[in-house]
Amino acid sequence: MIKNINVALIGNPNTGKTSVFNALTGLNQKVGNYPGITVEKKQGSCRLDRVTKARILDLPGTYSLNASSMDESVVVELLLNKNDPDFPDVAVVVTDVENLKRNLLLFTQIKDLEIPTVLVINMSDQMQRKGIKIDIEKLEEKLNTSVVLVSTRLNSGVEKLKQILIDYRSISTLPILDSTTIDQDYFENLAKAFPNQSLYKLWLVITQDVNFTKLERQKVPDTTQFKTQPQSYLKKLQQRETIKRYQTINKILKETYSVNREEATDLRSKLDNLLIHKFWGYVIFFLILLTIFQAIFDWSSVPMDFIDSSFAHMSEWIKTQMPAGILTDLIAEGVISGLGGIVIFIPQIAFLFFFISILEETGYMSRVVFLMDRGLRKFGLSGKSVVPLISGTACAIPAVMATRNIENWKERLITILVVPFTTCSARLPVYMILISLVIPNDRLLGINYQGLTLMGLYLIGFLMAIVSASILNRLLKSPNKSYFVVEMPNYKLPLFKNVAITVWEKTRTFVVEAGKIILAISILLWFMASFGPGEKFSNAEQIVTQQYANEAINGLELENKIASFKLENSYIGILGKTIEPLILPLGYDWKIGIALISSFAAREVFVGTLATIYSVESDAEETIKIRMAGEIRNDGSRLFNLPAGISLMLFYAFAMQCMSTLAIVKKETNSWKWPSIQLFSMTVIAYLSALMAYQILK
Repeated sequence: MIKNINVALIGNPNTGKTSVFNALTGLNQKVGNYPGITVEKKQGSCRLDRVTKARILDLPGTYSLNASSMDESVVVELLLNKNDPDFPDVAVVVTDVENLKRNLLLFTQIKDLEIPTVLVINMSDQMQRKGIKIDIEKLEEKLNTSVVLVSTRLNSGVEKLKQILIDYRSISTLPILDSTTIDQDYFENLAKAFPNQSLYKLWLVITQDVNFTKLERQKVPDTTQFKTQPQSYLKKLQQRETIKRYQTINKILKETYSVNREEATDLRSKLDNLLIHKFWGYVIFFLILLTIFQAIFDWSSVPMDFIDSSFAHMSEWIKTQMPAGILTDLIAEGVISGLGGIVIFIPQIAFLFFFISILEETGYMSRVVFLMDRGLRKFGLSGKSVVPLISGTACAIPAVMATRNIENWKERLITILVVPFTTCSARLPVYMILISLVIPNDRLLGINYQGLTLMGLYLIGFLMAIVSASILNRLLKSPNKSYFVVEMPNYKLPLFKNVAITVWEKTRTFVVEAGKIILAISILLWFMASFGPGEKFSNAEQIVTQQYANEAINGLELENKIASFKLENSYIGILGKTIEPLILPLGYDWKIGIALISSFAAREVFVGTLATIYSVESDAEETIKIRMAGEIRNDGSRLFNLPAGISLMLFYAFAMQCMSTLAIVKKETNSWKWPSIQLFSMTVIAYLSALMAYQILK
């Protein structure tokens, strides 16, 4: 019989907790949110031995159990609630070998909750280079727990950690700090009021205002005194607790931990001086972005062309192998064409997440956050706004969630409202197909025009976010100011396994989530394009045949004209023709209008929609790119020319990303007021920008 145990991975930010999580779980991971709140929940599983399976929960990074943010509150509430299904049988506190003193504050707090707690000292491969020596046996004795030196880069220590987790019941749960030493009278009275309870857990319940923990309480006079103490007095006791803990930690490390600074290198300070320089820092960041976008175009062209042609052949093969009918048309023209419109962009999405993961793994992303903070404050954004703005390049939804770390209401609201301007990965498929159609694949001084255009779209979105933030900063009033603190992690070579898992998980999530929406919309669009009301649709063949009776056209041309006539008079054609007068000044026809409406469900649906429409209209074995390139206007000019292409790209750069983003903004602001303002203003900006671009360029 398999025995299941819950293991919680806990630690300060930038201690390599994710690396340990990846080493334990590999690809057996899934990401969601904690019930009722928008904080990411990452969990995985691993087999410890033949009879023991561990469910690993990677908790948000926290510096202590004195929570000051939503992420930290998640950790505290889980560790205080034994009724929670995620409550750990054993806690693994991951620490950084260079910052052991600071990391041990959190470790001592968790151990004092009387939970079996293992100390993992990560990045042990850095010890010799940094001149660090640790007496592990003595450290285990002083902390009264198991200590494991781990290097995920060298894949050492992970098996030992698994063995300790199997035998977690043998780990001592005796506390390290005697809580009564914080304030003897207060804690003795607390012990009398709540006998047979963990004293430190009681203290956290009081200071963190956690009310769900079930406590058997003995009736004593004035039982409300503990929570009704002045807040300043409780804060004073918290500070005293921190001092007591560090005194204990200092004594322990004095006997077990030593650093020879002469053996350590000074490379980090030299790199920091360059990468966060007031001038060169921005130049380097610009060059890195340029390189990334060049690579996205150059590296992905071959797999993209292969995927594009494969789906076109697959659609044609289905039509030849299956009997003619509605089901065959649905599969070939609806499902396959729709999915082909998103699968084609897997290479670009994978490369984008590949580069972002490398920047995070090396520690460079934290330098970018610090660098950008200097310029953001004058526009009403907090330095902490940089994190949502940068993470918005992946998806706006978690980016909006990330604003919960911003304490100031005004700065948080401004960040929420402007985050959708940053280019998310869902816009990438739209940009890629349009750029390949209207921007020449030429180079100037080795720089590809298409890659340069893509980088320009990312920068223009970020610039619009800054401009909008500046306007909102003047409109919204708030007397409070916030301060920005960011930790600079050590530089390190990216771990291939971490990068690979990140690319796999992010790409898979993107494809699966987008695929659900695209499949549903593709089927709906196929139905609307394949059926229509009235005589024109039902008698399309007869009407078109009579119309071209006196003209010499072959059978294939006649079939295409019949298909086009039926499409125009189908349900989707009628809808498109209705909105065409509104979008015609932007350079779009009714088919693009349908794609604009359907892509509000998810931006990447734009390409899938056109793939479905064009597939229904024509039976020719053509790829979506060739079909779009061949579309012509009534005057004989290309539909997707430079003015229309630029107009479309600007519209997607500034329009509200999707309905899911609106929903999360409503949830975070607890009002429909702000998402409504956001939707209206971004739509107006997008429409006017697209209108001016087309009218000027045409």
